Amino acid sequence: MNQADVTKLMSKLKIKVNPRKRNLKNSAGSEGRLLKIRKTLTALIKHERIELNLQRADETRGYVERLISDAIRYGDCHRATMELADYFLLEKQLVHKLFKVLVPRFENCPVSYTRMLRAPRIFPDHPRMRAVLELRGNPYPSLLPDTSLNRNLIHNVLLDEAHREFRMQKYEEISKKLESAEEVNAASASKSDCKEDKVKELNIDQTASAQKNVVEAQEKVET
Repeated sequence: MNQADVTKLMSKLKIKVNPRKRNLKNSAGSEGRLLKIRKTLTALIKHERIELNLQRADETRGYVERLISDAIRYGDCHRATMELADYFLLEKQLVHKLFKVLVPRFENCPVSYTRMLRAPRIFPDHPRMRAVLELRGNPYPSLLPDTSLNRNLIHNVLLDEAHREFRMQKYEEISKKLESAEEVNAASASKSDCKEDKVKELNIDQTASAQKNVVEAQEKVET
């Protein structure tokens, strides 16, 4: 089996994974760290939008992406996928939501299933970086600004007109450069034609003078 076939046997994350080690210390060790990830994953599947620390959101996002990817890939009849969902989802009714709600929603999704946005920090209460982790297609209002209706604002209209004038100036400069280059090429071509004509005339004169010299030499020899 070649490498191309091997890649089809495993699920691939659609998000960028940070190569640096995350600072996720826990007093209970690795088990407590994993339990927090399970709680965060369960809350995200249940509420579809949560706000938490940036490091934990980035860590949990990979687990959510992998769980949804396996659920889409294998379905609810796959034993390993069902055990994985049963382990990470602490509230067991969310297993039904995973396979019956989220899988049909993300079945043909070409991008990542989650979206993570930076949240503002409130000093000095929250010194850590905060983030909002959400599932795509959630029923809440979008956190991203809607710029589709901003094209008619006065500053955008002025900027568009300035961009258009700038492009027209550039097009005129390019056309002038092309015309000057064509004139230079035409002038050089005419000069080369004149040189060729002069060379041809010089060659004709030389051949005529040579023939005249030959004729004079023959006449001298005959006399």
